[in-house]
Amino acid sequence: MANEDVVKELKTRIDKTLDDLKKELSKVRTGRASTSLLDGIRVDFYGTPTPLNGVASVQSPEPRLITIKPWDKSVLKEIDKAIREANLGLNPMNDGEMIRLPFPPLTEERRKEIAKQVKSKGEEHKVAIRNIRRDSNEVLKTQLKDKKITEDDNKRLQEKVQKETDAGVAEVDKIIAAKEKEVMSV
Repeated sequence: MANEDVVKELKTRIDKTLDDLKKELSKVRTGRASTSLLDGIRVDFYGTPTPLNGVASVQSPEPRLITIKPWDKSVLKEIDKAIREANLGLNPMNDGEMIRLPFPPLTEERRKEIAKQVKSKGEEHKVAIRNIRRDSNEVLKTQLKDKKITEDDNKRLQEKVQKETDAGVAEVDKIIAAKEKEVMSV
């Protein structure tokens, strides 16, 4: 691996980690109705676990409501069951045509609990970024030992690796702070 490739690889892996964090946080429930909250739900569609948006139209017509209108009404019971089993703290209302998911306002206690979960997801991703830094530094150490890079190159590249790591961790902090603010706002 060429010298600069170590830093490029590090950057790519940090970006993937940040994308993963954003994706995970999009599934965290705030006071608003967000259809991404239902992304991981699979419905038993004639014996096949199918994504919810593959069997129904999922929309958020109001800030505190999601509507799910299946293309085949025989799937309504399965959708209802899948949502209840997902433990999202939501109570699906089935009217025979569609399912309505009202989002009750979160209590202060629940908001703090969610904010704590958000923080721990952030910490997990910071650890992942630091592990990526360690891997990159190991590669540099090996290259130095094998005389593929000089001491000066090693020092310069390690500083770049640290700079990228710090930027990644700062970005995690920024993402977490924004999500916590979103969770705590009423």
